[in-house]
Amino acid sequence: MDENRGGIADFSARPRLGAGFLFWFVSKDCAMTELLYYQDAYIKEFDAVVTAVQMDGEHSQVALNRTAFYPGGGGQPHDEGWLEIGGQRSPVSKVKKEGEQIWHTLAGQADVTVGAGVRGELDWERRYKLMRTHTAMHILCGVVWRDYGASVTGGNMDPGQSRMDFEFAALSRELITEIEAKCNAEIAASHAIQAKILPRAEAFEIPDLIRTKINLLPAGIPEIRTLEIVGLDLQADGGTHVANTGEVGAMKIVDYKSKGAINKRIYIELGE
Repeated sequence: MDENRGGIADFSARPRLGAGFLFWFVSKDCAMTELLYYQDAYIKEFDAVVTAVQMDGEHSQVALNRTAFYPGGGGQPHDEGWLEIGGQRSPVSKVKKEGEQIWHTLAGQADVTVGAGVRGELDWERRYKLMRTHTAMHILCGVVWRDYGASVTGGNMDPGQSRMDFEFAALSRELITEIEAKCNAEIAASHAIQAKILPRAEAFEIPDLIRTKINLLPAGIPEIRTLEIVGLDLQADGGTHVANTGEVGAMKIVDYKSKGAINKRIYIELGE
């Protein structure tokens, strides 16, 4: 899986989404926090150094020189886990990106100083389930776009379940059953998944790069991160994903609703 292991430029703190997929836009500036989750989405533990400390009410917040904690945005929740600092293991309850730093909120106050060494550990069960879920959303989007030409109008996810809105005039149980079967066939095919950073001009040579109803990519962004499910789907994205579709597991469409004249919502859940 190509996760741009050679390094990645900073992504802006303004995630934009209309579909449950994240659009983090690359800037020319180097990030103060090295984004390990883009180098390898399967990193579970890492060592880092505290670069800044602040308080958020009664909670300590720390910024690190490198992190595997995904800050969330645009539909994908932030990671959770633990930071071990000076022998004290503190739960990480929130992660957010502000400018060039990623802040980790600790569940309570901690004795933390700039320059301290840190051992980070993700709640891997939760993160991996989010990776599977996010990839499932791309599979659903890819199938719906390929076979029915429907654009995405919204979406969100939790570990193991998500919803997506599409520009369908009508949905039926028969059509939902058909879409579910096609998605599970693509999962069973174990397509490889590849992420790349492309110059803007090269990225926009890709047909149908943007699957949302409105193009939310600002004109001045020089580079764009893309995610390809080889043989099925290629679009702009900024989230964390599994290495191949086979890791997603069985997908079930558990419900569907009308959210407007040409806006239909599909709910999915993943098996264990």
